[in-house]
Amino acid sequence: MSLNPAQPSQVLPAGQAHPTFGYVVPFIAFVGIMAVEHALELPLVWSYAVRLVVVSLLLAAISQPYLSFRPAAPLASVGIGVAVFLIWIGPDVLFGYRHFWWFENSLMGSAATSIPAALRTSVLFLVLRIVGSSILVPIVEELFWRGWLLRWLVDKNFLEVPFGQYVPSAFWIVALLFASEHGSYWEVGLAAGIIYNWWIIHTKNLADCMLAHAVTNAILAAYILMAGQWQYWL
Repeated sequence: MSLNPAQPSQVLPAGQAHPTFGYVVPFIAFVGIMAVEHALELPLVWSYAVRLVVVSLLLAAISQPYLSFRPAAPLASVGIGVAVFLIWIGPDVLFGYRHFWWFENSLMGSAATSIPAALRTSVLFLVLRIVGSSILVPIVEELFWRGWLLRWLVDKNFLEVPFGQYVPSAFWIVALLFASEHGSYWEVGLAAGIIYNWWIIHTKNLADCMLAHAVTNAILAAYILMAGQWQYWL
């Protein structure tokens, strides 16, 4: 992966696939494989392994020119990640309202893990899940949500839009869609989407959002394992 300055290359080399593919295809593949594994009830260990390998190969093959892992504000990004983690678990720890119908319903599902008890002690599965959620997901989701969609909603020629350009309609559409993918945790997903959107506006750097997102997910994974709060891994 590239270790370029804050803005990765925005120039399309001759013969290279359209930049949209690099930002969008890994996300579509990730979600698509997840949908197939649920529909076919595939063994979770192997479906996670396939998802990890396929999406990693796609990132290396088509996303590399648009990736930078040089955050502009690394310490602050870590702090943002910690803050989002606290916001994520805070309502359940302080108020315990997760089972209210606004959050658990036929549309949003329920705050219950799909991970069988037998897999919760599987080292292989846990490694795959932690690597996926803490490394792969932040890269794939930030490329899609704040690298592509937040800019594409401003201008279909999204490479002409700088990272972090603030347009209210794009800001709120992305925040709401980001919330919707988190099921019964939609309200903390919305808060996270707002914070990550604000952070890229502040830093103008996608790597900072990737780092913050990775920190959030890594701490959440540690909390799940140490506290046995498996419902956070849906």
